[in-house]
Amino acid sequence: MKAIFNGLIVTPNRILTGNVLLYDENVCEIRNRKGLHLGRATELINAEGGFVVPGFINEHIHGLGGVDTMDDDDQALATMQQLLPKTGVTSFLPTTMTMEQGRIEKTLDRIRKAKGNPGAQILGAHLEGPFVSPDASGSQDAQYIQHADFSWLAPYADIIKIITVAPETLGSHAFLKACKDRGIIISLGHTAASYDQAMDAIDYLPMCHATHLFNAMRGFHHRAPGVVGAALLSDKVHCELICDNLHVHPAAQKLAYQLKGNDGIILVTDSLRACLMGDGESSLGGQTVYVKDGEARLADGTLAASIVPMNEVVLHFLENSGAAFTDVIAMASANPAKDLGIYDRVGSLEPGKQADITILDGNDLHVKHTIIAGEHVYNEYIEAEKAERAQKNAQ
Repeated sequence: MKAIFNGLIVTPNRILTGNVLLYDENVCEIRNRKGLHLGRATELINAEGGFVVPGFINEHIHGLGGVDTMDDDDQALATMQQLLPKTGVTSFLPTTMTMEQGRIEKTLDRIRKAKGNPGAQILGAHLEGPFVSPDASGSQDAQYIQHADFSWLAPYADIIKIITVAPETLGSHAFLKACKDRGIIISLGHTAASYDQAMDAIDYLPMCHATHLFNAMRGFHHRAPGVVGAALLSDKVHCELICDNLHVHPAAQKLAYQLKGNDGIILVTDSLRACLMGDGESSLGGQTVYVKDGEARLADGTLAASIVPMNEVVLHFLENSGAAFTDVIAMASANPAKDLGIYDRVGSLEPGKQADITILDGNDLHVKHTIIAGEHVYNEYIEAEKAERAQKNAQ
């Protein structure tokens, strides 16, 4: 048995103090420390007053640390899996871009193959395009946009969990039905759809998402509320938010929370390979991206994906929204787990669930430790020592 002590343990409804979290591969028990002999534990982690939270689930991420989901290299996904625990993420959906069909298919093959790799666990794939609108392509390469066709996706139905779609391009419900029948979540995004076009899709589906709400979609107008209005008003739509304070203004984050409540928001990074890399030239979906002063933009100035890690997304939304800490943590863990149908296994710290655990500093929420299925995969102190040794060896 392993134990985490001296932390603020975040459960679905409250924050527990003076308790110890006992775990092996799964969470075993959360109990009061009084009278508990910690010397019997095979591994002890002192949370040092930090928050002990369920591991984050990132349902929309292209890359980080110099690699991208679409890289034609098996090592790219493995690198993402090794680096994501540093950001508190314990499971994720590698997210594709609008590129050649053959390249998307090869990427889905690699994602399926990488599911068993160590590190952050791959839950499946998020297909962002190519079924989007050329009028709202954003950083998606418009030359590869195509009409929605499920026939070539059918062999990958086991690995695809979310597909971003522009509803105005569909023409009928056939594509929506194919996804619904296979349990694939439709996410409305990269779309110039009207309110009525958005609601037609929403009404047909049992539940859907909105891909990075406010971004790459028609903005709200009082005479034309568009996808933003539909997403904010419908309880059936769960909205992704990129909270880097660039893609979505703090006031808009607060507005979204007030309208969608605790259950209607899913925090994502939508990060590209430049995340954790600093300023410089990068790429996304075959297009050059320029990163400067925390912003990633295409050559024409179009805002591209973010460079923010998940723990900072959580911090920003906490500061901007006025939401309770337990609710904000759920937006990065329980909410995506519920929609993906895996909340019985992950997404909260409850006995019997997999021990996917992140320990955050109590002040700035930087990641101190990450545990996946009971294995300690990230320790900030060990990583700091490695970095210091590497620096000395380089001198």
